[in-house]
Amino acid sequence: MSFFKNHPLITGTALLTFSGLISRVIGFVYRIYLSRLVGAEGMGLYQILSPVLAIAFSLTAAGYQTAISKLIAEMSAGDRKVSHSPLFAGIFITLPLSCICTYIIYTYSDFIASFFLQEPSVAPLLKILSLSIPFSSVHSCINGYFYGIKKAGYPAAAQIIEQFTRVGCVFVLSQLSISQGKVPDVSVAVTGLMIGEIFSFLVSAVTYLYVRRQAPAARGDSLPFKSLLALALPLTGSRIVLNLLGSVENVALPGQLRLYGYDNSTALSVFGVLNGMAMPFIFFPNTLTGSIAVILLPMISEKKALQDTEGLHTVISKTLRYCFLMGAFFLIFFMFFGKFLGNSVFQEPLAGHFITTLSFICPFLYLDTPLSGILQGLGMTGGLFFINVSAMLVQLGFLFLFVPRFGITGYLWGLLAAQIWTTGLYLLCLYRELKRSGC
Repeated sequence: MSFFKNHPLITGTALLTFSGLISRVIGFVYRIYLSRLVGAEGMGLYQILSPVLAIAFSLTAAGYQTAISKLIAEMSAGDRKVSHSPLFAGIFITLPLSCICTYIIYTYSDFIASFFLQEPSVAPLLKILSLSIPFSSVHSCINGYFYGIKKAGYPAAAQIIEQFTRVGCVFVLSQLSISQGKVPDVSVAVTGLMIGEIFSFLVSAVTYLYVRRQAPAARGDSLPFKSLLALALPLTGSRIVLNLLGSVENVALPGQLRLYGYDNSTALSVFGVLNGMAMPFIFFPNTLTGSIAVILLPMISEKKALQDTEGLHTVISKTLRYCFLMGAFFLIFFMFFGKFLGNSVFQEPLAGHFITTLSFICPFLYLDTPLSGILQGLGMTGGLFFINVSAMLVQLGFLFLFVPRFGITGYLWGLLAAQIWTTGLYLLCLYRELKRSGC
């Protein structure tokens, strides 16, 4: 037990990675089932919804989760008592925001579907999706609290419960439709997502109340709205801008493929195969690096607050070394086995082609996630914003300049170029910050 207490990075990463792997395995089975249930075009429609959810999450939760985690880690550094005030301040802000988002998306779903997503048929799906936003926002704030006190096991368990609930709900709804002689559509997947978020919120809320009774809490803390907003607003602004740019990309890609010569059905199918089948394979190993990044942020913040220069340098150097080696391994793996995976798992040769081509982004992709966590822990949120925006602009440049001429291959070139650009600038910022601080 002493090993787990003395090595929170290893323990937290192991827990999050284990839960992430279970969730990804469940997700893979789910995507295989869903792709055969609704087809490649249905998967394309499902992916079109993602920009709306991403923007809503960016506005109401993403920046606040990170800020809560960082503040709690700093306020509790070297002290057995944990401050809960950042969590309360975060919920006080995010809950009204999320309710407003739900109202806007639900009320104006037809307008958003027609003019923003350019796909009127997804309007009913937006209404269902909007109901999950308040639950997702509060759940994210609670996760930020757990990451801040280095108890990653609780969010990990909630993640697994959410996946089981989502998949089970979709399976039951689809079987009910089939038994009634109806063909299941994408609405069953969106309903499953909503119910999964609700269950995940309930588990997190009950777990928080239990943990709070067990652990000593700091008393007399005022709600740190100023500190929380100072950290959260740059992150929120960054995520909103990035997701708006990402939304432009998601909405424009089918249109650019039509300019290349595809009809609407083929363009949606190619889009669905890339984002719904191939990309999950490429991002599967990122479960580990994503877990590392989540644990690194409060750990780096705490070491910086305690001025533990040696410990800071050790954690950073080991993390980057192992993440790069992992990226090199999966580059080789996907390069040689990508076509086999696409054909055998999804029975879709195009997915195998995409996996093989995208293998080259692995070394950069698996470095970017922990580098982002390190730089956030060092307080360099402004630099991250400009780097990520510039990378998205690189990607959009390839989308509009090369996709009409070279098809989906031009888009894949853009993904690789953006990842190389991001990794290079992250490393440059990290080098300058460590040199400045004397690490």
